[in-house]
Amino acid sequence: MKTRLDDLSMFVSLVEAGSFTLAAEQLNIPKSKLSRHLVQLEQTIGSQLLIRTTRKQQLTESGHLLYQASKSHIEALREVEEEIGSFINEPKGQLNILLPLEFFNIIISELLTKFAKRYPQIKLNCNHYSGLLPENNYRYDLTFVLHETDLPSSNWIAKTLLSFPQSLFVGSEFENNKELQPSALNDLPCILSEQQEQWLFRDGANLRSVSLQGRASFSSPSMRLEAAMQNLGVVKLPDYTCQKESNLQRLKLVYPPVALQLSVLYQSRDIPIKTRVFLDFFQDHLGRLS
Repeated sequence: MKTRLDDLSMFVSLVEAGSFTLAAEQLNIPKSKLSRHLVQLEQTIGSQLLIRTTRKQQLTESGHLLYQASKSHIEALREVEEEIGSFINEPKGQLNILLPLEFFNIIISELLTKFAKRYPQIKLNCNHYSGLLPENNYRYDLTFVLHETDLPSSNWIAKTLLSFPQSLFVGSEFENNKELQPSALNDLPCILSEQQEQWLFRDGANLRSVSLQGRASFSSPSMRLEAAMQNLGVVKLPDYTCQKESNLQRLKLVYPPVALQLSVLYQSRDIPIKTRVFLDFFQDHLGRLS
């Protein structure tokens, strides 16, 4: 079996783009040509790689295996091309980034703008997700995740960058004159990010958990913050989101909430130059988030 390198390269681009239309635009070729390369590759492999409908495309099991096996090699070849080009040009290409909703929006915007000005040949595409964890999406070069516990196992590489202390906050009308056990939250109105949620607390080397059904749930952190300021109930938020809010008070607790971790996910240890320079730039400016 002899698989053509350009067939594999276009297949990887198609998976990461998420659609024939977007992949053809990024490769600057007609969709018909991209389709022919896919057919050629499927015939060579002897198996269907992609299920295509009018609304979406989905990898078959064979397609997923081929993508995982070939992606790092294709990226290595692309990186060689970029490294050769970097002797006379700056890093270039499209960089796709996924961020949590409402995560330091102003600061992140300033950093992205500064990065884009420093590397004018890199085209930035930044999107946001709501909820606790995003779905693994091969379209993104970097995915930033906020989490309290270990991330679920996957084929992605995860690197923890920073830790953010968290607290429970209540409005100014709440009686906050004694320390509470985490279990006491079952008797208090709580504002959650989901209708049912588990809050974790640090008891030395151990964790204590409380499962809650909230008074209200908002996926938006800023909406949860506003609801707490309006005395709707108890909210758990990173300390940095509440530092300037005089209408809030920190709930007294026997055990503190588990800190929030910021990790970045990427698909391979052999990352392209465009991704590497962004990671280096971001880590150099992490102090602005702490």
